[in-house]
Amino acid sequence: MRPAKVVACILSVLGVCGMAQRVSAQTPAHEPARGKRIVIAASTALDGKGGVLRDARIVVEGSKIVAVETRVETKVDKGAGPVDYDLRGLTVLPGWTDAHAHITWNFGKDGKNAGMGGTSQEDAYQSASNAWVTLMAGFTTVQSPGAANDIPLRDAIAKGKLAGPRILTAVEPLFGQGEKTGTPEEIRAFIRKQKQAGADVIKIFASQSIRQGGGMTLSQEQLNAACDEAKKQRLRTLVHAYKDAVRAATLAGCTEIEHGTLATDEDLKLMAEKGVYLDPQAGLIIENYLLHKEQYLGTPGYTEEGFAAMEKILPMNHELVQHAVKTPGLKIVFGTDAVAGAHGRNAEEFIDRMRDGGVEPMAAMVSANSLGAEALGMADQIGTIAPGLQADIIALDGDPAKDITAVRRVVFVMKGGVVYKNVSRGRSRFMRECSPELFVFRSRHPPSFLASFDFTESEMLPQNSGEDCVGGACWGLHSRDCR
Repeated sequence: MRPAKVVACILSVLGVCGMAQRVSAQTPAHEPARGKRIVIAASTALDGKGGVLRDARIVVEGSKIVAVETRVETKVDKGAGPVDYDLRGLTVLPGWTDAHAHITWNFGKDGKNAGMGGTSQEDAYQSASNAWVTLMAGFTTVQSPGAANDIPLRDAIAKGKLAGPRILTAVEPLFGQGEKTGTPEEIRAFIRKQKQAGADVIKIFASQSIRQGGGMTLSQEQLNAACDEAKKQRLRTLVHAYKDAVRAATLAGCTEIEHGTLATDEDLKLMAEKGVYLDPQAGLIIENYLLHKEQYLGTPGYTEEGFAAMEKILPMNHELVQHAVKTPGLKIVFGTDAVAGAHGRNAEEFIDRMRDGGVEPMAAMVSANSLGAEALGMADQIGTIAPGLQADIIALDGDPAKDITAVRRVVFVMKGGVVYKNVSRGRSRFMRECSPELFVFRSRHPPSFLASFDFTESEMLPQNSGEDCVGGACWGLHSRDCR
């Protein structure tokens, strides 16, 4: 049995479901109430495009927003009904997108980096947990470029078997190996194979890791073939590129550049002219590696020399973002490259981009809302609080325009019309110092894998909550990670 099928089988019987804290008052977590209106009151709502709505009522039916009303409007829908979720005093905005997160990347039983290829029950549990904590952090859609194991997780979430963000995946990346990669025709065949395997996007490695110098690994002709064939297959392309590979991928008509370190100002201007998106990383990925150095060191691709290089690369990444924000017309999207250790902490990248990259707070939000949705080819579905779009709505305790650390305090999460998180105001005050999350598992016994989580303080809590736990008690891990 192929690894992806093994994981699919595990996920199908996993019984792990991050249930909404108030979903029992509506419907099961995977199915929005049909015909029932949900009204959300917001004193401040960011529309996802850079606008601010005051004293708004957001009306949801099923999985979609059907109306957005403000006090100053004359055409008010009188049938909106009473308020179901009063989010006044918070900052409401569309659920975030992460254009680059390896959601099935885990640590193994030994605590060391296990990558994305695991097929054990523990790996499936960990991947399901990664999806849950990412959703709880406010990310309702993620792009996970490059693992066959993404497919069963993507499909399980889409079918409502697991709670997590929508996932777009590249399945198997095209790894540049010079001539060994293949002829242009062979590369085209590889792209078509990924389409048949269910890929949502094509991931291309046109450079070595920056830890190894970031040299080009594909020729211009090879890149041209890959990105051209992807367009023919109606697939977008994400290109892992540094230095010269940035210009080469731009000239090849690829959709998005990942990382982009050591790109020149001329490269950035060319990207803007061609409409190519840039997804730089200002800090989280390297900070995470350094934080978890002992867990990565000695695993494939991670050496002492590589870690020494990372410390030198971090300020280069800051410099890239600083130059990118000054490039007129350049479309900068939000992506974290989250791997093991970073899941659920994706929003730290917002703080890095503002503090070290000079990104304005509203631009940071837009990069993970409407602009991020546009880059994913989903602008007609997500990224904006507007009628007809998916009801992906989150709320922050605080105003990110005044205090960017508010992104750490996500107190409300709705995805597709279903509420997965609704923290009380009292608990919200606690979140200013600590970031509590509740993982809920539908099971008669607490899953043994929970013991492997390393929290500053944790406690196992039986969660007997009626229909959410049919067939036995639900068990939760209430974590408090105070930093």
